Amino acid sequence: MTLAEHVARIGKLGGIARAQKLSAQELSDIGQKAGVVGGKARSAKLSPKRRKEIARKAAAARWGKKDG
Repeated sequence: MTLAEHVARIGKLGGIARAQKLSAQELSDIGQKAGVVGGKARSAKLSPKRRKEIARKAAAARWGKKDG
């Protein structure tokens, strides 16, 4: 099911208050898909230099390497 279909289903149920009728898995899928869309939009806004800085910081945090 696409993100648009999930949103449409929530709308048909009567909004967020009724979204509680969705299963935990369905709600998780909605959140995951929204995160993917948000990440792509954020990446498109960042300059290549800023993306590189973020990637370097993430690698240092993961692998314990010093910045530089």
